[in-house]
Amino acid sequence: MPTLVIVESPTKARTIRNYLPKGYRVEASMGHVRDLPASADEVPAAYKDQSWSNLGINVENDFEPLYVIPKSKKKVVQDLKSALKETDELILATDEDREGESISWHLMELLNPKVPIKRMVFHEITREAIQAALKNCRDIDQNLVRAQETRRILDRLVGYTVSPLLWKKIARGLSAGRVQSVAVRLLVQRERERLAFQSGGYWDLKALLEKDKSNFEAKLITLADKKIAQGSDFDPNTGKIAQGRDVVLLNESEANALKERLDGKPWTVTKTEEKPTIRRPAPPFTTSTLQQESNRKLGISARDTMRIAQKLYEEGYITYMRTDSVHLSEQAITAARDCVTQKYGKEYLSPKPRQYTTKSKGAQEAHEAIRPAGNQFRTPQETGLGGQEFALYDLIWKRTVACQMADARLTQIIVNLLVEDAGFRSSGKRIDFPGFFRAYVEGSDDPEAALENQEVILPPLQEGDHPNCQQLDVLGHETQPPARYTEASLVKTLESEGVGRPSTYASIIGTIIDRGYAQMRSKALVPTFTAFAVVSLLEGHFPDLVDTKFTSKMEQTLDEIATGEAQWLPYLKNFYLGDKGLDTQVKVKTEQIDPGVAKAVTLENLAATVKIGKFGPYIEVNQGEEVVTASIPADLTPADLNPEQIATILKQKIEGPDKLGLHPETGEGIFILTGTYGPYVQLGEVSDENPKPKRASLPKGVKPEDVTLEIAVGLLSLPRLLGTHPETGAKIKASLGRFGPYVVHDQGKDGKDYRSLKAEDDILTVSLERALELLAQPKKTRGGGRTAKKPLRELGAHPDDKEPVNIYEGPYGIYVKHGKVNAGLPEGETAETLTLETALELLAAKAATKTKTTRKSTTTKSTTTRKRTSKTTQSKG
Repeated sequence: MPTLVIVESPTKARTIRNYLPKGYRVEASMGHVRDLPASADEVPAAYKDQSWSNLGINVENDFEPLYVIPKSKKKVVQDLKSALKETDELILATDEDREGESISWHLMELLNPKVPIKRMVFHEITREAIQAALKNCRDIDQNLVRAQETRRILDRLVGYTVSPLLWKKIARGLSAGRVQSVAVRLLVQRERERLAFQSGGYWDLKALLEKDKSNFEAKLITLADKKIAQGSDFDPNTGKIAQGRDVVLLNESEANALKERLDGKPWTVTKTEEKPTIRRPAPPFTTSTLQQESNRKLGISARDTMRIAQKLYEEGYITYMRTDSVHLSEQAITAARDCVTQKYGKEYLSPKPRQYTTKSKGAQEAHEAIRPAGNQFRTPQETGLGGQEFALYDLIWKRTVACQMADARLTQIIVNLLVEDAGFRSSGKRIDFPGFFRAYVEGSDDPEAALENQEVILPPLQEGDHPNCQQLDVLGHETQPPARYTEASLVKTLESEGVGRPSTYASIIGTIIDRGYAQMRSKALVPTFTAFAVVSLLEGHFPDLVDTKFTSKMEQTLDEIATGEAQWLPYLKNFYLGDKGLDTQVKVKTEQIDPGVAKAVTLENLAATVKIGKFGPYIEVNQGEEVVTASIPADLTPADLNPEQIATILKQKIEGPDKLGLHPETGEGIFILTGTYGPYVQLGEVSDENPKPKRASLPKGVKPEDVTLEIAVGLLSLPRLLGTHPETGAKIKASLGRFGPYVVHDQGKDGKDYRSLKAEDDILTVSLERALELLAQPKKTRGGGRTAKKPLRELGAHPDDKEPVNIYEGPYGIYVKHGKVNAGLPEGETAETLTLETALELLAAKAATKTKTTRKSTTTKSTTTRKRTSKTTQSKG
């Protein structure tokens, strides 16, 4: 009889199957097969009357978890049980981290095998690694299992006790999380710093100099031997020079006067200095540093980075991607050094093999860094990969190879110059030997920062030289507030503070955005009004839950449980049931917290009060004895709101919209308003006769104050008929959609062909010729300028109509789609583990629910109509 091997995903199963001897059968568990109940529907009837059933954890009996098999996993479990009956040995080959250990334990508990059981672990899927793992099987590590279970219980206790309180006191749909809430607080704290920041202005001079036909720049640094003020000399709280800083602060007129005084005066080199420096390569990737670098260099989100890395691992291209370790095996070091020798030459090889030490506190996930799989690294070009998969593998390959390369040797060059009493400085950098720069240069959290391998060459200068001044410019500067967090810098901060596990950061950031706690703008995470309200409530009433040190200590305890140094049950009892435990706190605070206060967002320098309502944030002000409220546009955050915007929003609510004039054809008034989704123009007023007047949003970049009557009439006339297509005779129109301005070739039954307008195109003046030019270009978008959504995975064709069944990512998470039916993925399922068979079950269940809802809605409507008719008849009689 064969040996049954169980892994998590079909992809991993297909890959590992190639490396096992005959007589092995590989099946996938599709991730976790058991979990805590995701909803009340999943709680077994026998437990529904228990006070703790909503938690799924029996807090009255040593925190015993109530594990259930989700509906989507019942067939998977049944299939695994059937497969087990036909085998004489079971090998559990799930991932080697805590989550993988937990999956193996759940499988063992659920399948209750009567055959011998082995636990097989490996950190890469190659022939050598799999065969070595088969020879070195072990038992399930119960400490790792208990650590994962304790984390799961903690997350459930925090989420399921604090979230309902947020619903009652602020708004429904909000969520609290053990790590998520700390991350949101970091965003809010940074935004508070930005809002409180006082900008300071300063001026200086920049010179363009020439020596031996080579130009170079120099910057003013001293005046009469006194340092010129720079941004670092300002106090961010006052916008003034910080106390104790003895510097010269130039204003615009003083800087211009200095320029006039220095014009035409001789320049002299007073000092030159060359300082040799060495740059060493960064360690190979961990989960956290891969997410950071992928976001900085490739612009890929943490969530997508992990999804792509998971696929690369399961297909055998890289080692396991959930790891805190920077250690490399001897095999990996040899492979990397071979790559260096073959591709760059021996002179680029580090004299000795480099081995890195993991500095991350409590690092435990896996035993090696993320690197190309195998004992011979395939170059990116040899993999046959494409798109983001190629880009991420390329990043991992370069970083791994670079870590075994020689140091880069550079020379920093500083030249001081004097013109009268003004001291200038010019800085240069020369790369004497590029070393690992040949392969890889680490990115920066600062998007404006230059890469370190860019040289700044200065001409040969000696003391006493007199370069010529070609140009002297006066430059004004303003100090800038601290930068907002990007995904990369937030991940870096969470890791450095010891908050959460790097393997969870991607889903946490995704949740923060999906729940409306932050908006993504040009890579920056901008916290919303809801985030401010939630953080204020948690800071005031549950300070430990948003404290980085407290959360870091929790992680340390979980690490100690994983190694057997700490006991899980006493910790949970103290955390939840202690005198100051979470259960007691929530009960007390539920009575104490005033919803009116909790909903309010206090912002400095704003006279109005902002509150969180059922339909989003709104402004509340007192007008005499009357309280006036007005909704805040959905895309506005605390960073955007200012007194002028508040005045405009309130004026519209109190006085009505601004009237631009009368429509030249209908004579109706045209108004400009600001709604939930931003500014728009409206034809006529809302009335019983005209309940839905025609409206048109303003194009991106057009401000309400810039809208003229002519522009408004043009927008209200959309869609514009531009003419007919010379080949098809079908109409071509220009219009404005949710995702911007576009042109459309409407071919009736043959469909509609859309193209977005470019930045230089004006929707009100774009011509037929320009539209034809755009339509002739390869199609990249659809749906009124919306980028065609690319599926995360294509599962295959539906057996009924042969239409595709694909997995997508939307604003509310991962979902599977067939035709017009969308179905969300159940808890524990991922885009990588979902099979076509499971997807068809989810879609069928969703379709049945939609049909039932439609019928119920129709029946309810008919019944209501009959009741109303009956009542009317009675009253008439």
